[in-house]
Amino acid sequence: FDPRHYLGTHCYGFPKTGPHRLRFLLESVKDLRETLKKKGSTLVVRKGKPEDVIRDLIAQLGSVSALVFHEEVREIL
Repeated sequence: FDPRHYLGTHCYGFPKTGPHRLRFLLESVKDLRETLKKKGSTLVVRKGKPEDVIRDLIAQLGSVSALVFHEEVREIL
């Protein structure tokens, strides 16, 4: 979870993620983790800036051969 997603927007200061959306996200992540656990896998969840969290996770794992990600589509003003 990137803390920057829970700050106000840069244009008007409205919350990017309100309480209902946050609850939905948390419930969805919990459900995904439980589903993966039933299939013998797991889900790593971290809080922080992705550029820091991913770097630290790779260092912790030691051997990583690939990294796949997507970039969030941003508003065009």
